Amino acid sequence: MPTLPERMQSGSPYPLGANCDGIGTNFAVFSAHAQRIELCLFDPSGRREIARYDLPECTDDIWHGYLPRLRGGQLYGYRAHGPYEPERGHRFNPNKLLLDPYARLLAGQLRWSDVLHGYRVSSPRADLSFDRRDSAAAMPKAVVVDEPLYWGGRDHRPHTPWSKTVIYETHVKGLTRALKCVRPHERGTFLALAEPYVIDHLVRLGITAVELLPVHAFLQDRRLTEMKLRNYWGYNTIAFFAPEPQYLAEGALNEIRAAVQALHAAGIEVILDVVYNHTGEGSELGPTLSFRGLDNASYYRLLPDNPRHCINDTGTGNTLNTAHPRVLQMVMDSLRYWVNTFHVDGFRFDLGVSLGREAHGFDPCSGLFDAMRQDPLINGVKLISEPWDIGPGGYQLGNHPPGFGEWNGRFRDDVRRFWKGDPGLRGALAGRLQGSAELFDHQHRRPWASVNFITAHDGFTLEDLVSYERKHNEANGEGNQDGANDNQSCNHGVEGPTDDPAIHEARGRAKRAMLATLLFSHGTPMLLGGDEFGRTQQGNNNAYCQDDEISWYDWRLAQSDRGHALIDFVARLIRLREQHPTLRADTFMHGGAELLPGLSPVSWFDERGVAMRHSDWDFAGGRLLALRRALPKARRHIDVTLLLINGTDARHRFVLPGPPLPWRLRLDSAAPDAPDRLLDQPALEVEGQSVVLLSATPRQEATA
Repeated sequence: MPTLPERMQSGSPYPLGANCDGIGTNFAVFSAHAQRIELCLFDPSGRREIARYDLPECTDDIWHGYLPRLRGGQLYGYRAHGPYEPERGHRFNPNKLLLDPYARLLAGQLRWSDVLHGYRVSSPRADLSFDRRDSAAAMPKAVVVDEPLYWGGRDHRPHTPWSKTVIYETHVKGLTRALKCVRPHERGTFLALAEPYVIDHLVRLGITAVELLPVHAFLQDRRLTEMKLRNYWGYNTIAFFAPEPQYLAEGALNEIRAAVQALHAAGIEVILDVVYNHTGEGSELGPTLSFRGLDNASYYRLLPDNPRHCINDTGTGNTLNTAHPRVLQMVMDSLRYWVNTFHVDGFRFDLGVSLGREAHGFDPCSGLFDAMRQDPLINGVKLISEPWDIGPGGYQLGNHPPGFGEWNGRFRDDVRRFWKGDPGLRGALAGRLQGSAELFDHQHRRPWASVNFITAHDGFTLEDLVSYERKHNEANGEGNQDGANDNQSCNHGVEGPTDDPAIHEARGRAKRAMLATLLFSHGTPMLLGGDEFGRTQQGNNNAYCQDDEISWYDWRLAQSDRGHALIDFVARLIRLREQHPTLRADTFMHGGAELLPGLSPVSWFDERGVAMRHSDWDFAGGRLLALRRALPKARRHIDVTLLLINGTDARHRFVLPGPPLPWRLRLDSAAPDAPDRLLDQPALEVEGQSVVLLSATPRQEATA
């Protein structure tokens, strides 16, 4: 290592973070209330501090300095001096080494110890006490990055229109950790996402975007570590610019580029699940690792009348204060970094309501939402919100600003309940099929704003949804008390695995009916990874701490006869969705002028082929429904599809509504291998618990 100067030069307040220019490195970090900030440098092992500098300047609350001859690979951290006054919200403790909020790479692992807390854990005064022990030995270190990313001009973003988007929610590690065709040291990493087997599988399905569970560096919770468990999902972020180290096979940021580039080459976008609502530091009783030590009163939302305590709208102990301009800036800088540097195509915001909270409550015109909507880079990628948190007024489905998609929990619940057999859901199902217009058709929003799903990482997999009526979370170590109790699931006669062929048939039919409902509904469909071949979590509906075979994808299921069949079925659904604009309409369909005599854009019928009346929707026992959609196509043709839905357990005869059309049977979820065929009768027998799709393509001038 070259000899470093005794003092830092003043440097620049921008950009924030550690930025190497090839000659030296500029350091800049925000703190509005610190009185002094020190930069600490460490040897390559991270165990020995080799130099310490005061950041010499503070400009607009940005502390900064420049070190000549310091280049990439250097390990560093900060110490912040200031008042330790928890009653006023200040928790400065220079004995605690702090991660740079803008760190782009981390080295080493956090080693849990009481020394990580700014207060004496054993003190009767709790967090009002002060801990003087040095935490550096237990802390990971930030790394100065000057690694260039070699895109080589070869990356081409797919820019898939929302109306053609099909999302596959998955986990970087779980997807490939047990995949034998991947080299052992690459399994469960970004490099494995570029594995041809993985990409070929996604292409075969027709997936247009992968949504990755959190990839920002996150903490292993102390409680889980002491229980010999691990935080698997990763919703415990500690660095919003750095990737989770375990997802890098060789520690190089270029591994992320390689994965994104390979997926883009296959026409697949990359969406990141991001957690800007809280950090891994937890409540006021949590450790001092970064934000808390740099400026607790700025980074976190605190109780106005008692700033000793964090506001906990997230259920994790703290809530990031995105109403603060510098915290808002950090989020925006992080988003731009991942788009600019790694070419990601969008973001899914965990507990998105927290990002829209202002002093008076949730506001779709909050500062952060406004910043994202006006930013010329961020407003050009896909933005998806999880439209709830646990704070006051925390359920805001349909209330996010234009430009955002939203996870539609109503779709999940209504579709599950309908196919489980609950009464009175025919009208609710109709609303979900048409993009939940009652929730989203305002402010010029489109059907794609409804991100439809039946299963997601949080809850049962599709296989478990039809195999268990109770959660089985014993492996989580909480006495099966964690996880949701109301899953709207049905085991079809046996709890868990069975060799009974009749139960296997019933479960398979239920899965196919729900998948057909998902892919034939307006909105943006999202599949949970592995559902397409029957992945199970053994009844665990809260596998956040199961970094093992419970969560990892068992690709042997995909290679079984049953797995092959379900994969083929899902691929067929997605192809049909692509082929028929009526299955993925870009605008809300509310009727309108007839395209042919008797052929409106949207029509609803009962099994007799008779138009549904208002009283029919109120019939609690109604479980039969036909939906006809029609849209103009090229060369004056009309794309017409007819969905026949039988939610009963028995076969029913559906009369096809007029006008007569040359109907072709495109899919029968009860007979997934049946080929296309023309219908020669004005009626069709539809098996119980199934969905049938018919299509026709008449010409508009046919009756002129």
